[in-house]
Amino acid sequence: MNARNEVEEDFFLPDLCQAQSILFLVLIAELLVLVLVLASSSLLSFSWSKMGLVSLFVQWVVLTSATVLCNFRPLLMRMSIFYATLTGYGIILSLTLIFSILGEWITMLPDMPWNLEQTGNVSRNLIVAAVMTGIAFRYFFLQHQLRRQEQAELNSRIQALQSRIRPHFLFNSMNIIASLISVDPDTAEEVVEDLSVLFRASLNQSSDQPVLLAEELALCQKYVHIESLRLDERLQVNWHINVDPQTVKIPLLTLQPLLENAIYHGIQPLPEGGVVEVVIDRYDNKLVASISNPLPDAIEAPLQGNRMALDNIRRRLEAIYGASASIVSRKDEAIFNTTISYPLDDESARGNRRR
Repeated sequence: MNARNEVEEDFFLPDLCQAQSILFLVLIAELLVLVLVLASSSLLSFSWSKMGLVSLFVQWVVLTSATVLCNFRPLLMRMSIFYATLTGYGIILSLTLIFSILGEWITMLPDMPWNLEQTGNVSRNLIVAAVMTGIAFRYFFLQHQLRRQEQAELNSRIQALQSRIRPHFLFNSMNIIASLISVDPDTAEEVVEDLSVLFRASLNQSSDQPVLLAEELALCQKYVHIESLRLDERLQVNWHINVDPQTVKIPLLTLQPLLENAIYHGIQPLPEGGVVEVVIDRYDNKLVASISNPLPDAIEAPLQGNRMALDNIRRRLEAIYGASASIVSRKDEAIFNTTISYPLDDESARGNRRR
């Protein structure tokens, strides 16, 4: 999302150029017309012709105001909320005044002078327009504040749900570094660098913004590098990446916790070790990532730490992509598999179609 789109989304006045907004305004205007006509007559004397004339007048004011505000929106966005509201008010009341005078002039009898009745009608239209505009602007402002609050809460949720590298991994990494310092200082330095990259990603405050898959895979490979120093030949990881990592995006630290689960719960308990399979593919404009690991006989179900990590990732995906994202875990004989899927954005989809 670029800076211009962020500014547009943060502006309290909606984009009145959109068909959905126009339809909403038309429906609200018709409800207003119905109320005005019913307020000035009874049901028995209800006049459809009067309603048609009032509807024509109100719709002209509403649609013209929407068109002008739509074109002035870039200018209004550069103003403060107070001056943008004042300017919007001025535009709508000015248009109401123009159409009211024009309407009274059209309906006046020939050679009939302007009188107090016409002035009263114009004043009534201005008062109604001022009240309805005030209600509408207040509604837009409250909706804007609600959206900002929801976005802030969403960011807080995502940051709170951001997967953190477990303490046992930190302790193991420290032990690896301590054991390598005297015998292989260069490798010890590499482990320190890899560990710093992993923790920097773990503490990233922009976890609500997906990163390139290539970046996430690089973090996973650094993690595997550290664990391979501890598990040696017991750990093997096979990568099957069938998408373009330079175009596809993924929430930061989505695969790494799953890979950590696979190694910690699947490989570490086995004296002979095993193989972790990582498969990433695209189906029906969705990214599907699957991580499989051997399941030791003594473990019949995911451990508590595993369930916490899966719930963590599930909530993060739902917070970002909604109900279209999913994470499914299943046990098939001696293999434990976790699969995540979420919709690809347009740019990612185009990049994969070019492959």
